[in-house]
Amino acid sequence: MELVRQPIFLLLMTGSVLFEIFLAVPYYFAFGDEPKLVANSSLAVMLLSGLFGAVMSASSSLAREIRTGTALAVLSKPVGRTQFLLAKFTGLAAALTVLTYVNMIGVLLASKMAFDAYGSTDVKALEIFGGAIALSYAVGGFSNFFLRRPFVSDTVFAMLVLCTIATFVIFQYTRQMQSLGTLAQVNWNLLPAGILILFALWILAALALACSTRLDTIPTLAICSALFLIGLMSDYFFGQRAAQHELWASTLYSVIPNWQLFWLADAIEAGKNTFQWDYVGKALAYAICYSGAALAVGAVLFEDRELS
Repeated sequence: MELVRQPIFLLLMTGSVLFEIFLAVPYYFAFGDEPKLVANSSLAVMLLSGLFGAVMSASSSLAREIRTGTALAVLSKPVGRTQFLLAKFTGLAAALTVLTYVNMIGVLLASKMAFDAYGSTDVKALEIFGGAIALSYAVGGFSNFFLRRPFVSDTVFAMLVLCTIATFVIFQYTRQMQSLGTLAQVNWNLLPAGILILFALWILAALALACSTRLDTIPTLAICSALFLIGLMSDYFFGQRAAQHELWASTLYSVIPNWQLFWLADAIEAGKNTFQWDYVGKALAYAICYSGAALAVGAVLFEDRELS
């Protein structure tokens, strides 16, 4: 609840989902590849917004509490440091799940709204979804003014419900012409791709939380950004040499997370969608193991951290 009440969380959620919908609005003239372009771009927006949200939320959850003395007040009670750190990660993972869920709604909706050179912008879907966003802010303002409740968290949960209802209405009761005589369909193959991105964000959250035990927001953001960029090129930098049994390459290839394992968009567009859910299960096991290792390192770093 503390993370959801941060204004940056609401702005990030609103900005990312609206930008994903906007990607399906303009004319691209991509020679029939408009749906593929919109799907890949919206998934990239989901990943980047989650990256920023994970680092900012981890720093707000732990580094700021250490700096302000809140962590010291909690740990003066019969609460262990490892339990405190695991509870922070649980809350962080839940907040990222909420953010990813709303972004996944935007990705699926953008896949239905995408059109080729023979189609046009789905204005009706834009009006319905934009109205849901506006109504969410109105609900948050009403509860804040009349009921004295937190504006940000009420708006987030109102957006969670209203965006789901708006997307269901759009899927069921609107029709979008994608080409001559062809109705646009929702690309449900994007669902496992979005779940894989959520697993990647959990790993990133664990890394950010481990860094936040010693560092503040800006250094944590720099380290996580570097790990993200290096992990994207892990196959190129370390994969080939690791296959040749070079020890240093094998070590780095294992330690640095390979984010390409969580990017399923290319496989979906290539038609390799037979074993998606089996792959998602393996990716979940990888995410659990890597997050556990990162949290173990964070627990060691946090154990002797001076909090006064």
